Amino acid sequence: MVLYTSPFPNSFLSVLHSFSWGLIFPCYWLADRLVGSFVPTTYEKRQRADDPCYFHALCIIITTPIYLALLVASLPFALIGFLLWSPLQSARRPYIYSRLKDKNHANGATLLTEWKAAGSGKSFCFGSANVCLLPDSLARFNNVFNTQARAKEIGRRIRNGASRPQIKIYIDSPTNTSISAASFSSLVSPQAGDNRAVNAGIKRTTSMEYKGDNCGSNNGEENREDKGGSGEPHEGEENTCIVRINGEENGLMSDTETDTVNIQARASGPAEPSLEGDAEISKTPNHKQKEGDSGSLDSCSASRESLVKVRVGDGTVDQSTVNNKLLYKASIMKKTSVRKKKHTDETFDHEISAFFPANLDFLCLQEVFDKRAAEKLKEQLHHYFEYIVYDVGVYSCHGCCSFKFVNSGLLFASRYPVMDAAYHCYPNGRGMDSLASKGALFLKVQVGSTPQDQRIVGYISCTHLQAIAGDTTVRCEQLDMLQDWLSEFRKSTSSSSTANPEELVAFDVLCGDLNFDNCSSEDKLEQQHSLFTHYKDPCRAGPGEDKPWAIGTLLDPEGLYDEEVCTPDNLQKVLESEEGRKGYLVYPTSKNHSSSQKGRKASLKGNGRRIDYMLYTEEGLYLEWKVEVEEFSFITQLAGLTDHLPVAMRLMVSTGEDD
Repeated sequence: MVLYTSPFPNSFLSVLHSFSWGLIFPCYWLADRLVGSFVPTTYEKRQRADDPCYFHALCIIITTPIYLALLVASLPFALIGFLLWSPLQSARRPYIYSRLKDKNHANGATLLTEWKAAGSGKSFCFGSANVCLLPDSLARFNNVFNTQARAKEIGRRIRNGASRPQIKIYIDSPTNTSISAASFSSLVSPQAGDNRAVNAGIKRTTSMEYKGDNCGSNNGEENREDKGGSGEPHEGEENTCIVRINGEENGLMSDTETDTVNIQARASGPAEPSLEGDAEISKTPNHKQKEGDSGSLDSCSASRESLVKVRVGDGTVDQSTVNNKLLYKASIMKKTSVRKKKHTDETFDHEISAFFPANLDFLCLQEVFDKRAAEKLKEQLHHYFEYIVYDVGVYSCHGCCSFKFVNSGLLFASRYPVMDAAYHCYPNGRGMDSLASKGALFLKVQVGSTPQDQRIVGYISCTHLQAIAGDTTVRCEQLDMLQDWLSEFRKSTSSSSTANPEELVAFDVLCGDLNFDNCSSEDKLEQQHSLFTHYKDPCRAGPGEDKPWAIGTLLDPEGLYDEEVCTPDNLQKVLESEEGRKGYLVYPTSKNHSSSQKGRKASLKGNGRRIDYMLYTEEGLYLEWKVEVEEFSFITQLAGLTDHLPVAMRLMVSTGEDD
C-alpha cells in the first residue's frame, strides 16, 4: 500500500487548494477571533476581576465593530474560495504521511535491527491523549484557549517526557523493597554525549536538576554502546540507566536526617539541542514556568515533591543477604507514591505519573482539528518521533453523508516505520459531531525482523466516537463498524499465510476517546459491547465496574486553572487522593442522583469518568508469543493544556525463548 505524503495527487491541485484556502482564511480567522472575544475562560475572568478600569471590556467595544466590518468585507472572497475549495476535496487524500528528513536524527531503520525475536522478548509503549486543539473560539467552550501556543507546548511536553532515559534500579537492602517518590524525573540528568558512569548523591531535602531536552530524541548508534555489565537490558532496549541504591548497614534511615544515597547511573543517548522559546507561550497561564512544574519542558529542576526518598525498614540487616539485588525495570518515574502495591492481585504496575513514559514508541492523539496547530504539533513531535500521520479525514461531502467542515482530529506518531495506513469515516454522526469527519485510523507498523528475514509487525488503531451524551445507539453502531473495519484492514494488509508466514504479528492495540465510561448507568449498552470480548481493557474489572486503581480521564473544565492542579506535579498529587479526584474529575452520571457535580460526589462509585481507552488483544497474534501488560499510566504532564488525562500502556511481547 502506498502511503500518501501529500494531500493531493499532483502539484497543480495543491496550488489550487492553497489559493482557495487563502481566500477563505481571512474570513475564518476574523470569525474565530470575533466569537472568541465573547467566550472568556475562567483564567481570563479572574484576570479581568482584578481590572478596575474595565480595560478588556473597552477593547471589546472598540474591536468588535472593526472585526465585523472586516468580516463583511472578506465574505465575497471567502465565497469564491469556497466554490473552488469544495470540489477539490473529492481528489483529496485521507491523510498525510510525514517522515523526518533529517538523517542525523532518523533511526527508524536502526530500531528494526534491534529485535530479532530472540531472547526474553521486547516491550512497546503506547500513549493516547485528547488534546482539544480546536479553533480557538470552539476550544474556549472547553475552557482552554490560545490553540496555536498550546499545540507547540503540548508537543514539547510530550517529547520531554518520552525522551527521558529508562532506568533499572537495584536496591541492596534485604529489609525493604519499596521506593517512594512523586517522580523519578530527578534521578538522572544526562549530559550531551555523556556515556560515562555518573556518581551522584541525592539529598532528600533538595531538588535535583533535570533537563528534559538532554536525553536525545532519536537515538543513534552510540545509544547502545554501554549495555554491558549486570542488569542486561531487553533486546533492543535503549536509553537505559542502571541505578544502584545501597542500604545503611544498620538498615535505618530517618526522615529528619539529610543522609544521601549513592547512585551509580549509566545514561546514554546524545543530547538534543533545546529549541528557542516562543513568545506566544507567555500568553497562556499553563505555559509559565512555576516552582514545581517539572512537567514543563522549560523547567530546569524537578519539584521538591519529585525527590527520591528511600526508607529502609526497621530491623537488623543480615549481612549474608546484603548482596541480594532486587531488579526493578522501570521508566524514570516508576514506583511513585501512588503506586504502592495496594492491589496485590494485579499482575502489572500502574501509576499516576507527572510524565509521559520513557521510550514512548507510539502516540495516538484526538481532537487535532486545527490545521495550523497540527503543523506546529507535528514539528515538535518530529524531534522524537520519526514517522507521523496527520490531517486525517475528509472534507466537504466527499466520502461521508453530510458536509464536513473539519477533519477527524486524529494524529499518529511512531518511532517505527509505518507500512500501511487506512482511514474510515463514521457516516452516522449527529449534531455538532456531524460537522467533523470523525472516524478511525488503522496502521500497520514494522517493529523488527527474525533471523529468517520474516517481518515482525504490529497493528494500531485510533478512533474518536460520537461525543453527545445520550447518543448510545450511535456509539454502538460506530463500535460495530470499528470491528468490521479492523477485521477488513487486517485481511487486506496481511501478506502471509498460516503455512508460510512472511510476517509475525506481535501486537494489536486499539486506543482513543470512546466518549463513554465503564461506570455510568447511561452507558450500559457500550459497556456490554462485543468489542470488549475481543479486546482487553487493563482498567476494567467487568461491565459497569472498573478496577480500584483506575481513575477518570475527563477533567472538570471549570477547575483547569486552579492553583492546586495547574501544574503536572500539583495535578498528580491531587489525583492521588479520593477527595482531590472528586473535586477535579467529572464523575459518572447516574439516574439515581442529581446531575450536578457536587451532588454526586459522595455516593457514586468509581474514580471519575474514564472515557479514554487503551485496549489490546491476543487474537490473531503469532501463536508462540505471549502479550502481557507491563505497566499502565494516567499522565498529568499536559495539566492546564487540555481537559483530558493522557493514558499510556506498556506491553511486553514474550517470545518464549530464553538466552
